[in-house]
Order: sequence, then structure tokens, then C-alpha cells
Amino acid sequence: MSIPSLATVGKLPLTSNLPGLVLDTNVVLDWLLFRNPCVAALVSAVTGRQVRWLATTAMRDELDHVLSRGLAAGRQADAAGLLGSWDTHAVMVPDPPRHRLLCTDPDDQKFIDLALSAQARWLVSRDRAVLKLRHRAALLGLAVLAPERWSIGP
Repeated sequence: MSIPSLATVGKLPLTSNLPGLVLDTNVVLDWLLFRNPCVAALVSAVTGRQVRWLATTAMRDELDHVLSRGLAAGRQADAAGLLGSWDTHAVMVPDPPRHRLLCTDPDDQKFIDLALSAQARWLVSRDRAVLKLRHRAALLGLAVLAPERWSIGP
């Protein structure tokens, strides 16, 4: 597996002034595999370079694992092509340190850690354990919300 450079991905430098967002794996699947219309605004903002989609190698590996378990094949999708879309649009950053805001689901902690460490504006998730943190995350400047509730507005 080839990981794009940490300096730039999809032609967006890490130092970009664009607001950052973190997408959990289910939201990425809604976009790349299921083509769920509820993520259309989010996809438009990412592909239109209005926001920076921040991600880590662990997040990409999780998507690869989910796709390789047969999810992609079951939908006649090209897993390598889906990962190629990830590589085109995600800004890869190093794994962040563990944050004091803890998720009850350890598998989801990586999304919270990245969003808070990178000072992302949004963490978009469908996971209940992540969404339960929305009030505490808001006190730290992070909006945690479901994809249907996301907008680039203030």
C-alpha cells in the first residue's frame, strides 16, 4: 500500500487555511461506496477544496480492512479505486497523541484524537459513541455531528 506524502495530498498543503474536518469510516463508506445522497454537501465541499479532509494511516487501514472483508465485492465496487479516491482527497497527517476526551468505543478514539489535535472544525460520524461526545467536544471548539446535519456555514 502506497501512502501519499504527508506534506501534500490532493494538492492541498497541510498548512492550508481551509477548515479541517475528520470523517469516520461509515461516513467515508456513505460517500465512496454507497453514494448516499445525505453526504452530497460534504462530498462537494471536500472535492471542491472548500475544506480539508484530515486523516491518518490508521483510518485508511480501517477502510481498507472493511472493504477487504467483502463489502466492496458485494457491491461490485473496485476497492483499489475507492482507496484511490481516498488518496486523492484526504490530507494525510501523522497519528496524533491520545486526547483527554475519551470515547466509550476504543476503535473510534482515533477520530476524536485527530479532530481535536488538528483543531478540525468538524468531526462527522454516525457512531453513537462519538455523537454522545458532541456537547463536551463543542466546549473544545469541535462540532461533532451526523452527516445529515453538516454544512459549511458558521
